[in-house]
Amino acid sequence: MLIGLIALFAGSYLVKKSHEQNRISTPNSQTAATLSASVMFDKSRKLIHNVFSSLSSEDRERQQRLLNQDNQVEIEVVERRINRDLILSAGAMGLALLSSFFPALVLVSGLAVLYLLFPIFQLMWNDLRVRRITIIFTDVIVVLVLLASGRHVIAALIAFLSKFSLKMFRRVEAHSQQQLIDVFDTHARKVWVEQDGVEMEVDYEQVRVGDLVTVNPGEVIPIDGRIQDGFALVDQQVLTGEAQPMEKAPGDPVFAATTLLSGRIKILVETAGEDSVAAQIGQILNQTQSYKDTLISRGKKTADDLTLPALLLSGGAWALLGSTQAVAVLYSPLGRDMALWGILSVLNYLQILSRRGILVKDGRVLESIQQIDTVIFDKTGTLTLEQPIVGRIDALNGFNETSILRYAAAAEYRQSHPIAKALIARAEAEGLDLPELDEARYEVGYGIKVSLDHTLIRVGSLRFIEREGIALPEAVQGIRSEADEQGFSLVAVAVDDRLGGLIELQPSIRPEAAEIIRGLKARRKRIYMISGDREHPTRRLAEALGIDRYFAETLPENKANLVQRFRQAGQCVCFVGDGINDAIALQAAHVSVSLRGASSAATDTAQIILMDGSLNHLETLFAIADDFEANMETNRAITIAPGAINIAGIFLFNTGLPLAMVVRYTTLLAGLGNTLQPLIYYQDLEDRERAERETKRLERKLS
Repeated sequence: MLIGLIALFAGSYLVKKSHEQNRISTPNSQTAATLSASVMFDKSRKLIHNVFSSLSSEDRERQQRLLNQDNQVEIEVVERRINRDLILSAGAMGLALLSSFFPALVLVSGLAVLYLLFPIFQLMWNDLRVRRITIIFTDVIVVLVLLASGRHVIAALIAFLSKFSLKMFRRVEAHSQQQLIDVFDTHARKVWVEQDGVEMEVDYEQVRVGDLVTVNPGEVIPIDGRIQDGFALVDQQVLTGEAQPMEKAPGDPVFAATTLLSGRIKILVETAGEDSVAAQIGQILNQTQSYKDTLISRGKKTADDLTLPALLLSGGAWALLGSTQAVAVLYSPLGRDMALWGILSVLNYLQILSRRGILVKDGRVLESIQQIDTVIFDKTGTLTLEQPIVGRIDALNGFNETSILRYAAAAEYRQSHPIAKALIARAEAEGLDLPELDEARYEVGYGIKVSLDHTLIRVGSLRFIEREGIALPEAVQGIRSEADEQGFSLVAVAVDDRLGGLIELQPSIRPEAAEIIRGLKARRKRIYMISGDREHPTRRLAEALGIDRYFAETLPENKANLVQRFRQAGQCVCFVGDGINDAIALQAAHVSVSLRGASSAATDTAQIILMDGSLNHLETLFAIADDFEANMETNRAITIAPGAINIAGIFLFNTGLPLAMVVRYTTLLAGLGNTLQPLIYYQDLEDRERAERETKRLERKLS
């Protein structure tokens, strides 16, 4: 019965929601805007069944392991007390029913109810000692009046339903936490690690940085690292939200919680599994636990503020209509459950964001995003890619552009840094055949020396070339000055003892950056860019992306000062950065965002991590935050409006306590349905997106 009512509410709400324009921008998202009520009811019923099915002992152990020790102990104590009180309240109700036949049991059932509510009496006494009247005062009055007037069955029923609703809330909260854990903690319990050429199966927790882990097709990649051997097709959707599987080759990064679809690979571990996964999830759960306390305090304050008006109305009802109606007024819900539904909504939206490749470490951010009016981007690495692109090639001393590029790409072929990748990419794009190296020697920070067909090739900075004793032609000074003015860097290529040419490297703008900035401006956000580069290249990038205001030649320590200046001016700031020098600015902002794969200083500091390493989901973050705020507004309406209507009915139509109880627990079900609705809605959206991708894949295959 309970499952059916909640499912009916969530399903009917979702049918209405599916007619609205989709807030999350997706290709062809309007092609399946409506689903039948029967399908939605079935989806809702399955979700509710999963929620109220008991968590396995393994799931509970995982939750407790990821929460800090203090929270773990507190949760265990609370759960034991709730279970005990639920049994006692059921017994008290049974005794109250039997008291109709055995009057002596009336006293026993009354004492049982008083025992169950003894903690509430203590809280009320503490409030009265400091001359404060709270919602607890009304709870005590309701029970005492019912017991004094001989309504023991109703008093026991209220005690039982309050304990049952608390048990229900704890179950839903535990399910929401478990779903959030499942987004990331999907690894196998055993991992194959190669040691001295022999593969051995070890516990996941024993994997360490530097180990070589083997992953087979169909398995979940358990760690962050780089492929050492093998080629693969990897599904990263659960982590990054990317629709298409990604092809991976030796040297490419792979991430924990993604799935190896085909190929067999060996991965060099860069982040120990348990350190990365458990730290991420544990941080989310523990910070959300702290936010939970904030929501409870805020919701209690709302209910407490409405207590005195409720007492006055109850006194008026007693004088005009009698004690039953007075109790009914006090039992009408006015903001009582706001905190409970707020907590569940936060957990569910954290799960929704995680499944779309957005890791939110602290639920407080969901509220803060609503107030953001200023978004500040760091330039290098955030609006631009790590790997530059090859621009102009200046050939010198009789060499040509093609030979200079060929020498440079061949020399850097075995390197994996961004400049090497840029040179190799340009050479491959031009179809150049790169010769095999005879010998290579790399000098960190300066350049590389290689032997090609008995010709000595030097590739590196101009400082490196000068150190090698190679003369620089007069033309170099002009080329260098022009590159400096444009904010470009130069790679020098020397052949034997002559400078062969200079290769210009330009910043590569993220392909999604312009569209993301247009979307944020459509949301009426002020957009700023901060850069340590010179004025000209910073201005040019700002103009290319449609950014109105920028700050060039900004020292790292001044980034945080700029954020503080905006805050002092009354602006609510979101800072997006990825470098070590962005950490202080990220900490100073109201909301901080970084990208997966950025510096550890940035990702450790940022409250939000975009897991696909791009800006693609930044606007999605704001869109889902809008949905979260709408859901919270509905929670507020559900916890106040029915109670207010019920109180009006008491005075206008002389309705009594039975109707007040129906309204109270119908409101409880409605609140639960509203918190679960987003899970159903976004799951349905994911199902439709997946079906569309599969349809397109089949169409491509057939064509």
